[in-house]
Amino acid sequence: MLSDKLLDGRLKIRHLTLVTTIADHGTLISASQALHITQPVVTRGLREVEEILGVSLFHRGPRGVTPTIYGSSFIAHARTILAQLRQAGGQIDLLTRADVGKVRVGTHLAGSNVLLPHAITSLKAEHPRLAVEVQEATPDRLYEALLAGETDMVVGRLGAAPPARLHQERLYVEPVLLVTRVGHPAQSFSNPSLSHLTEFPWIFPVEQTALRAELEEAFLHENVALPQDTVECTSMPLVRELLVSTDRIAALPSLIAKSDDRLALLGTSLRSISRSVGVTVLADVPFVPAASALLNHLRHAAADLEH
Repeated sequence: MLSDKLLDGRLKIRHLTLVTTIADHGTLISASQALHITQPVVTRGLREVEEILGVSLFHRGPRGVTPTIYGSSFIAHARTILAQLRQAGGQIDLLTRADVGKVRVGTHLAGSNVLLPHAITSLKAEHPRLAVEVQEATPDRLYEALLAGETDMVVGRLGAAPPARLHQERLYVEPVLLVTRVGHPAQSFSNPSLSHLTEFPWIFPVEQTALRAELEEAFLHENVALPQDTVECTSMPLVRELLVSTDRIAALPSLIAKSDDRLALLGTSLRSISRSVGVTVLADVPFVPAASALLNHLRHAAADLEH
């Protein structure tokens, strides 16, 4: 079958370019000039295509060549194929420049309030057609998604021992501090210790988070019993609403409170809680250009936060 001949490897892209150029210019001499090759090379290439197809593609005349019925059909398909190849090349070129594509980023508290929004804003200004998908979950679920290839990176507080196959890069230091609403009774205390605050209701991170373990360790280190009235929550909108509408206390990354005029920081020391914020990625999988672009903007945004 003729279709088999077209796929046996003899027909080349140069043949398609040659045939369409001949059709565009009407003579073999003009086609050779346009392609910057000699006329014998054009003649030989056309003969190769016609031998593969088993038909003549052009009528030869004293003033040049015109497509036969077979030539008109083949040239139309050749133009379509070349156009699709150009589109594919353009798409790949855009992808290599991160102009299109998609990057998936997971986040949890630290980094989600200031760092990630700033990085996404600058990224979209540079690459407006690049899609960004943000997933919010507890760190353990985000790491699972990262290992499963369902997300490209995780932005947030860095743990002391990341799971195997994961690499962490510290971007900046952000202390975790105790936060209340503006006008909370505890704001009248001067640098209160944890023992001064256990009578108030609290918001604790869920058990799957490193921050929960570190916060409990802080109470244990000061030999203070955990508060009796607690709500376990990781949803920042809900945490904020509980903070501004009640007398609850929460341990949060400091930038969350500093950027909210309805929240205030307490002077309580929580030195034992990790302060490093950064990005976690798969150690053995190379980045796609879109993810590399976001990481660069995260680094720039983090550098701005530290100044």
